[in-house]
Amino acid sequence: MARTADTAALLEYLVTSLVDDPESVKIERTETGSSIGYEISVHPDDVGKVIGRQGRIIKAIRTVMRAAGSVNDEQVDVDVLG
Repeated sequence: MARTADTAALLEYLVTSLVDDPESVKIERTETGSSIGYEISVHPDDVGKVIGRQGRIIKAIRTVMRAAGSVNDEQVDVDVLG
């Protein structure tokens, strides 16, 4: 039985759990070969909650997403647009 990870659902769950306005969260996915990029858009008041102090939260999100992507042999990158 092969394992797969739904990286889009994982990222949506992580980000919506952090913000005050989960309805305003928009995640865009771009694919190039085995590389996947996600761009997160949130309400301007919630940007700091996603980034965290000195970028600790977004670094942790990127680490989790890279680990989830490695299950599918994909490289995953996450950016916050604001």
